Amino acid sequence: MPPLVIAALGVLGAAALVKVIASESRRVNEALARRRAAEDAPEAPVTRLERDPETGAYRPRQD
Repeated sequence: MPPLVIAALGVLGAAALVKVIASESRRVNEALARRRAAEDAPEAPVTRLERDPETGAYRPRQD
């Protein structure tokens, strides 16, 4: 193969790699943004559990 063809294939491969990395970076950043937005939302109240001595199962505490 002539060196020009090999260089052209290398450039095309590098361009494809950059495109894949950029799209993956965008996908990860969008997922992080959604996660941060969810953390800012008010949290559900915490339900305390207590162990049932007879069965050993954990159930919501009866206050």
